[in-house]
Parts: sequence; structure tokens; C-alpha cells
Amino acid sequence: EHGQPYNVARMKAVLHAVAEKSDWGKKLPRGQGQGIAFHFSHRGYIAEVAEVTVSKEGALKVDRVVVVSDVGAQIVNLSGAENQVQGSVIDGLGAMLLQELTLEHGRIVQSNFSDYPMIRMPDVPAKVEVHFLKTDNPVTGLGEPALPPLAPAVCNAIFAATGKRLRSLPISKHDLRWS
Repeated sequence: EHGQPYNVARMKAVLHAVAEKSDWGKKLPRGQGQGIAFHFSHRGYIAEVAEVTVSKEGALKVDRVVVVSDVGAQIVNLSGAENQVQGSVIDGLGAMLLQELTLEHGRIVQSNFSDYPMIRMPDVPAKVEVHFLKTDNPVTGLGEPALPPLAPAVCNAIFAATGKRLRSLPISKHDLRWS
């Protein structure tokens, strides 16, 4: 590992696997794009590819998210682990798209879900595919590692679809229209 806090071979393995599972680099029409991101957390390795469609009018739809994880040798409850990752992706999507806290006179303006919106089922991707690499590595955490790479993967996909680089969240504050 040569002084790195993470294992480069494991990082490469999840990136290569997610590229393969997502058909990374496929030709897409203007307004559609793929984005990739990686995250190392709780000794787990997670890579994600997001596929999006952005209409000329700027409407964003996250069509598909593919996740590959290396969280160690044995997953006892596969269905539970898949649900955990899918939930993290959906939670990350809601935060990335909609949620913002603002301050006025030293106080948070938002007081409830009426002004701090949560993602709704129609806005969830039709496909959140979850894959686990089978490795001989020690078992690691799976609680949150799938959430952080979601926003960079989606923002990279938006750039591929529109040429617009987003540098702040929530995405709902940005004009995604393209011509």
C-alpha cells in the first residue's frame, strides 16, 4: 500500500468492474451522459456510474445507477446489503437534487419537510444495480459508503450530457438547459 490510506489495487478493481457492468463509454445522444466516481470509506471501496438524461429545457432524469463495492470477503445477508446500497444511492440523490439549509440572522430558515424537500418515488432511478466483488479482504462497513460517490457521478454525467460543470449543490438551483 506504500503509505496510502487505501489499497490502489482494490480501488482499480471496483472502477474496472463498474465500467464493465455499466457499459462505460457507450455512445449516447446529446442530452444523455454517463459519469463515474469512486469513494473509500470505512475500509470499503465503492465505485458508481450514473446515467442521466437532460432535456433541452433542463429537466434532469437519473435513469440508472450502477454500484460496485468491495466490502470484504463475506456478505451474510445479500438482500439486506443490496437494500442498504440502494437506500444510500436514493438518499444521496435526494440530498444532491433538492436539499439545502440556509441561514438568516444566525438561524436555519428551513423548519420542516415543506421547505426541506425529500425525494419522491417518481424521481428515483428506474434501475439501481448493485454488485459486490468477492474478495479475500477483511469485512468492512457498508452503512454509508455508497452515498458520497453519487453526487460526483451524477454531476459528471450532467457534464457529459450538456457540457455544464456543476460546482455546488443542490442541483435544483442550476440551469441545466442546453441548445
